[in-house]
Amino acid sequence: MSDQIELPQTGFLRLKSIIAPNGPIPVSKSTWWAGVKDGRFPKPVKLGERITVWRVEDIRALMENGAA
Repeated sequence: MSDQIELPQTGFLRLKSIIAPNGPIPVSKSTWWAGVKDGRFPKPVKLGERITVWRVEDIRALMENGAA
């Protein structure tokens, strides 16, 4: 298994693909939502009433800036 997390070039990611233990950002769900609220993490996109996603480009930028 590779240490590198493979993200698609474009598209959207659900929260479970972004945060630990499956995603590249090592934070908990509550820490993630607190970071979204205070601007440390990217704002989500609502695709439906119960579907929240983030743009891959925003997550890549977050990882490159080392904000996690």
